[in-house]
Amino acid sequence: MKYPVIRDLLFLLPPEAAHHLSLQALSAAAACQLTSLLAPPPPADPVQLMGLTFPNRVGLAAGLDKDARCIDGLAALGFGHIEVGTVTPRPQPGNASPRLFRLPKHKALINRLGFNNAGVEAMVESIRHARYDGILGVNIGKNASTPADQALEDYKRCLRAVYGVASYVTVNISSPNTPGLRALQEGEQLPRLLAALKEEGSQLAQRHGRQVPLLVKIAPDLSDEALRGLAARLLEFAVEGVIVGNTTLARDSVTGTHADETGGLSGAPLLDRANHALEVVASEVKGKLALIGVGGITQGEDAARKVSLGADLVQLYTGFIYAGPALIEQSVRAIRALAANEPK
Repeated sequence: MKYPVIRDLLFLLPPEAAHHLSLQALSAAAACQLTSLLAPPPPADPVQLMGLTFPNRVGLAAGLDKDARCIDGLAALGFGHIEVGTVTPRPQPGNASPRLFRLPKHKALINRLGFNNAGVEAMVESIRHARYDGILGVNIGKNASTPADQALEDYKRCLRAVYGVASYVTVNISSPNTPGLRALQEGEQLPRLLAALKEEGSQLAQRHGRQVPLLVKIAPDLSDEALRGLAARLLEFAVEGVIVGNTTLARDSVTGTHADETGGLSGAPLLDRANHALEVVASEVKGKLALIGVGGITQGEDAARKVSLGADLVQLYTGFIYAGPALIEQSVRAIRALAANEPK
């Protein structure tokens, strides 16, 4: 069955129900070694980054598999890396439903899920039971009940818990759906957070005998000045990478049913905003840290464009839901074609 048919059937269900059913079905397909029927595997296109070898530059963004329950199924589709989470120290239900909305004519979603997850201990247990031995990022956040000025302890607790199972760890300070979270990108809270997490990471590296890269995920809604200042801070504290970016609060590019719902907008309408933020950050960091481009990729050319703007890797989420697993292979091939046409 072609993916557009599967998608249209899934879209008959409420968004969250379709999401859970999709992950369950994908896990079952992987267990039966049937995922190759969904899309051709992408070609190899390895890249060395942060001391890790990525089999290709196209990964899965955090948010799709919050509790790491479908790692093997998603990995079987050919992603070069998988990022799970966002996970918080304690389990939390997230915001009240309905909290996930489709905007099909825009190839977009709006979510206000609010870090719904089973907690970091449950996630680590799921990761340990997975067969996947590829590159796994873990995206960490704070509980909604934790005041912003006490967020550091939540991040440290998550970092300690996932350090032994993660290939890299992403600090999420940019979701619009947890009160006070985006404020961590500003003022003196950011250097305090970065300094403490880098110190915690150094201690954990000695204990585990390996260095796990630390990345920060930032919002695409920041001004150019704020983006440059934030990038400078990341360089100052020797963070290994930055993910640009998260969902947007802007609604200037969408209309119709659900367009005015509160929450973060993702998908095709985010592309230009996310690419602009990516370009600003790339011009500031100048290749001194890993740069992952996220937001608005719905076709292979979108992925290649992010690489041309300075991204070392890209990640898919909403475009993957609309276009299906074939988007992985298309994106890998488009990025390979870009590299082939670049001057030697």
